[in-house]
Amino acid sequence: MTKQEEIQRLKEEKDAVILAHFYVEPEIQEAADYIGDSFKLSRIAKELPNQTIVFCGVSFMGESGKLLSPGKRILMPAPDADCPMAHMVTKEEIERAREQYPDLAVVCYVNSTAEIKSWSDVCVTSANAVQIVRNLPNRNILFIPDRNLGRFVAQQVPEKNVILVNGFCPIHEAMKAQEIEDLKRAHPKALVLAHPECNEGVLAAADYIGSTSGILAYAKESGGEEFIIGTETGVLHELKKQNPDKRFFVPATPPVCHDMKKITLDQIIHVLKTGEHGADVDGQYATLAGASLERMLMLAGRTEGTEAFR
Repeated sequence: MTKQEEIQRLKEEKDAVILAHFYVEPEIQEAADYIGDSFKLSRIAKELPNQTIVFCGVSFMGESGKLLSPGKRILMPAPDADCPMAHMVTKEEIERAREQYPDLAVVCYVNSTAEIKSWSDVCVTSANAVQIVRNLPNRNILFIPDRNLGRFVAQQVPEKNVILVNGFCPIHEAMKAQEIEDLKRAHPKALVLAHPECNEGVLAAADYIGSTSGILAYAKESGGEEFIIGTETGVLHELKKQNPDKRFFVPATPPVCHDMKKITLDQIIHVLKTGEHGADVDGQYATLAGASLERMLMLAGRTEGTEAFR
């Protein structure tokens, strides 16, 4: 029996479903029932009837899944897979901002820990951040923890005073604008599609800026045939599957999230067999963190983010 066959057998035996982020290894994406970006996967987990969810992503994703589906068992194949950006703000920074701006709204990117979500007023995704910030009644917005996404949002809603902290995704932050320019010279017809977690230099070179799902949709719907991809390399698997006749290029220094790559088929088999490595959220944070996620659902509209691949 192959590993893939064993996983299928165990899923049926345990009535489990596998969700995988676009950034995990291709063989993990192929083993998944659904693939998507972090919050869409949490939404799917909430809507599925299955009580056991294997979440192939990093720790904050498992927490979000648990916050939205507290009665389900959320299993994390690689419990040590973490996201540095998810920790990059302190409670003291938030308290200082609240003291300085009485009308402040703390807007938290979902790529954050449950504790940080509990300090915020509303969560956002890279796909709905602009919409939600624009529609908030507050003029002063503290955007945490990603300064690059926050800067992009500020540019789209200049009527707001968006305050940033020094958080960032190390993978997107390290991407070199010069390598993007080199690719543009080598492939002059190629369009640059970049995630808003990228640094300013990369975003300045982009023809389209959007979430991982947005990048996939743009590439599929575009009449272009060549694309330079400014996000983690794992998305190439789905891009190529959806667009076999199109060409995709990544920077000379490939943007790779090693935490996402930790997940293996053996680890999926292990958690399905044992039920180990269940995601959990400290009770002192769960209520407030869950409320910030639910508030996002209300503000963004129930139709946002319901689609998924597979």
